[in-house]
Amino acid sequence: MRLFSEISRALTEEGISPGRVQYTVIDGKGGYFQNVKRLLEFSDTAIVLTGKKGAVRVEGEKLSIGKYYAGDATVLGDIRRVERVD
Repeated sequence: MRLFSEISRALTEEGISPGRVQYTVIDGKGGYFQNVKRLLEFSDTAIVLTGKKGAVRVEGEKLSIGKYYAGDATVLGDIRRVERVD
């Protein structure tokens, strides 16, 4: 358990805190987003997902929402850029 608490502390110090949208992008396939509260903007080239603290803007081509349930969302398509919008 000590390892997990050290990792959590290190991530929090780097600005990754509970309530912020966390994400993993798979090149050419899409991405998985956690802590999503709301879908603020949606088009085939840009999606904005908001969390409890801040938001992320996903830009790319042929974007779509694959799944959105219980704070988790998948974005399908060719993701070119993800940036935090605070």
